[in-house]
Formats: sequence, structure tokens, C-alpha cells
Amino acid sequence: MNVPYGPILVVEDVPHILELLAVTLRFKGYPVVTAANGEEALKMIARERPAIVITDILMPRMDGFALMHRLRSDPKTSRIPVVFLSATYITPEDRDFALQLGAVRFLEKPVDTPEFLLTVAEILTQGPPTIPPPMSESDFYRGYRERLENKLRHKSQQIARTERLLATLPPEQKPAFESILEESHAHRTEIQDELDQLYKILAQENDSAAQDI
Repeated sequence: MNVPYGPILVVEDVPHILELLAVTLRFKGYPVVTAANGEEALKMIARERPAIVITDILMPRMDGFALMHRLRSDPKTSRIPVVFLSATYITPEDRDFALQLGAVRFLEKPVDTPEFLLTVAEILTQGPPTIPPPMSESDFYRGYRERLENKLRHKSQQIARTERLLATLPPEQKPAFESILEESHAHRTEIQDELDQLYKILAQENDSAAQDI
């Protein structure tokens, strides 16, 4: 199967999910390269000319939203189709923000394999997608902050509910929910780290704007 311009880039920080997506695509004949986060993805894109970028949203170091904004803001990468995959950012507001950023598709995890492969094939055969103009820095940071703050509240509520439930469960039922709690804590830490970085960027921009006055 011929893929125009280059391989498919899969960006995912969970190793077994990354491997599953890569193997699924390679089994159908697609050349695939991979990255574990947005920073690695940008380096890979500089070396390759991917036909599609398929990326998770919740990732350390640089998440999918920030990666998308970087790609759309650079004329060299602005036309690369991007597909979002997410198990965390799945509200209508999350989807709207992703599409406003320029995502061509948004798929929920766990990924339905036939739908996933159909989506890839459609993107590769339908020609260049219609992509909106790059979002302004202020609009991006405002929407990005709202998504992160909303997701942080949701994760904190989920953790509190799980902790309350754990206190009432018999010992034999606790391990499964302890695993859920551990994963939720890890996700909350990732979201908080992204939000802290964003607050630093916004503070620096406000300082620069004040100095220009």
C-alpha cells in the first residue's frame, strides 16, 4: 500500500497501546514511525514527512493539544492531517476544541480497530483535508487552559469518589479499585504538570505585555 509523502506517525505514551496501534497499521501494509510524546513527535516530524499524525492527547512533556497547535502554527507542517485518540478528553467541549485546532478526526479509546483503519484509509485517499486557519495564541491558550482546568476538576472528583468507595469495600475487591486509583492519580499529575507549564507561559506573556506598555 503506497502512502504519500511518508510514514504514519503514531504518538502515544503508553507502550502497549503504542505497540498495538503500530502493529495494527503495519499489518495492513502502512509504514509506521512512533513517538512517546509531543516533543519526540516534533523531532520525528523534522526528520520524516508523515502522511498522518495519530496522537493521544494526555501525554507528559508535551500533550496532543500543544503538539497540534505547534503543527498548525508552522507552515511546513500545517497541512499534515492529525487524528486525535483519547480516553480522557472525550466531552463535547474537548471534541470541539480539537476540531477548532484542526484535527481531522477524533476517536475515543479503546480504539475500535475497523473504525480506526477505515479512518486512516479515508484520510489517505480523500486528498488534502480542509483545515481551519491556525488558532491565535490567545485563543489557543484560553481554550487549552479551560480544557486542562476542567479535566483536573474531573480527575479530582473521580479520585475522591474512588477513595470513598475503597473505604467501604471488602478486602478481596480492593485491588481492582486501587489500580484505578493509582492510574487516576498518575493522570491528575500529568494534567497538573501541563497546567503548571501553561501558567508559567501565560505569566511570562503577561510580564512581557506589561513591559511593552
